[in-house]
Amino acid sequence: SAVVVKVHAAGCNFFDVLMVEGKYQLKPPRPFVPGSEFAGVVVSAGPDSGWSEGEHVYGYTSYGSFAEYLEVESSLCHRLPRGMSFVQAAAFSMTYSTAYAGLVFRAHTAPTDVVLVHAAAGGVGTAAVQIAKALGATVIATAGSAAKLEVARAAGADKVINYATEDWVAAVKEFTSGRGVDVVMDPVGGDTFLLSTKCVAWDARIVVIGFTSGTIPKVATNRILLKNIAVTGLHWGQYLVHDRARVDECYRAISRLFEDGHISPVLMGVHPLSGEGVRHALHALASRASYGKVVIDPTLRCVPAAASASAAAPASSPAPAPRL
Repeated sequence: SAVVVKVHAAGCNFFDVLMVEGKYQLKPPRPFVPGSEFAGVVVSAGPDSGWSEGEHVYGYTSYGSFAEYLEVESSLCHRLPRGMSFVQAAAFSMTYSTAYAGLVFRAHTAPTDVVLVHAAAGGVGTAAVQIAKALGATVIATAGSAAKLEVARAAGADKVINYATEDWVAAVKEFTSGRGVDVVMDPVGGDTFLLSTKCVAWDARIVVIGFTSGTIPKVATNRILLKNIAVTGLHWGQYLVHDRARVDECYRAISRLFEDGHISPVLMGVHPLSGEGVRHALHALASRASYGKVVIDPTLRCVPAAASASAAAPASSPAPAPRL
C-alpha cells in the first residue's frame, strides 16, 4: 500500500528543528532524514495503494522528506488542488490542515466570532488568519516585529498588535470594546497562554497548538471557571490514528478554499537540498527570523532564492527512481 514519491518540494516546520536537536517527542534512530511535508510525483505505486505513476501528490509523514525520493504510506498522500504548484503544496499540508482543524473541529468558529491568532506571521499563523477570514470571523493578529505585522495584515488580519512593544492584552480589550475574543489560536504557550485568558470573552475557546516559547504553562483554573472558557488541545497528527474521516474532510475543505481563492500559502523562500541549504532553512525557523513557510527544493543547485507563490513545478532530477 506504499508509494515512492519523487520529491519536488518539502516544507520546513519548527518541530523539524526540535527533532534534529533531539528535543522532540519523536526521536528517530540516527542517522535519519528530517522533513515532514512533501509534494511531488508518484514514480512507483504498490498494487493496493490506490495511486498510479505520474500522479501529483502532497502530504506529510513523520520524517524523511528532505530527500530526492520518499517512500510513504499511500494513505498519507493527497491529490494537489487545482492550480497549486509543488512549492505551494509543500507549504500547505501541515499548516493549513492544523489551522482548519483548530478553528473548525476544535473551536467551532462562527462568522460572528473574534479570533486572536498568536505568532500570526508563521506558517500556522498565516494559515489561521486566512481560514478565519474565509469563515467570516474578525481576526486580531499578534507578531513580534513591524515586518511580521505586515505579513499578518497582508494575510487578512483586521487588527495587528506588536507583542514586543505593546500591551497586547489591553489592545485586544480596546479593539473589542472590553468584550474580549471568542477564539484564541495559540502555538506559543508560556505567558502568551496565561495572558490570553485575561482578554477572552464569556464562553471563549482557547486552542492549544504548541509551545514554541519553550514553556508549558500551568493553568489557573479559576479563570477558566469564571469565564466559562473551554481550553482544547489539537494534536493534528493523531487524527490519522483516531479519526481518519475527519482528516479526509479537512483536506477536502482546504482544497476547496484554495481552489476558490480564499487561501494561499505565504512563502518566505526556497532553499536547495544541501547541507548548507537545509541549515539556512532550519536556522531561519530556529532564530524566529522566518515568516510564512520555508521550503526545500531538491532540484535547486544554487544559493537560496526567494520563492514565488506561482512557481511552476520544478524540473526532474537526474537520479534514477527506486522501485518497490
